[in-house]
Amino acid sequence: MERTTVHVHARDPISKAGVASQLRPRPEVRVVGDEEADQARVAVVVVDNVDDDAIQLLHVVQRCGDSRTVLVAGRLDDGDLVTAVEAGVVGLVRRSEATPERLVKVITGAASGEGAVPSDLLGRLLDQVGALQRGFLGPRGLKFNGLAAREVEVLRLVADGCDTSEIAHRLAYSERTVKNVLHDVTTRLQLRNRSHAVAYALRQGLI
Repeated sequence: MERTTVHVHARDPISKAGVASQLRPRPEVRVVGDEEADQARVAVVVVDNVDDDAIQLLHVVQRCGDSRTVLVAGRLDDGDLVTAVEAGVVGLVRRSEATPERLVKVITGAASGEGAVPSDLLGRLLDQVGALQRGFLGPRGLKFNGLAAREVEVLRLVADGCDTSEIAHRLAYSERTVKNVLHDVTTRLQLRNRSHAVAYALRQGLI
């Protein structure tokens, strides 16, 4: 079994030493020192609150290497969740719930590309996502995948091999409208071209 390399970051040495001491005996992970911090696959950041100092620390950690970030915080609420995700965190654990078993599970999951959020926060986040979709995005023809219904229709026809004129004919659009739709999609989602846009839609399960 390959061990996941981990580096622990904290503003105070007691928090750093405490979390590192919990992880060192675990066979699933290998805790590395400051001299190897840029080689760690996962960075564990320990803070009391998700405040400006914590966000600054997260940014510093992420500039030091390509590791995925797990945040252990004394306090986490709905707003903290959004702030942490915007700062690039993929796993969140409350300090009171940070047993060695829980930490290792979140760390190994982060190394594999999985995210982790406390269950109560996840439930409320899903409620908020549903409310946003129903109340704001849905009435405007938008979805969380970033594509409106007519954009999906255009990409589906592109995937079927249709050119601009054929798409315009099938959907009763002008060719200019079809071109504008494709331009809007590729620009908004930072896609390179039509083929990249089709690949995106396929990965999203839209076509």
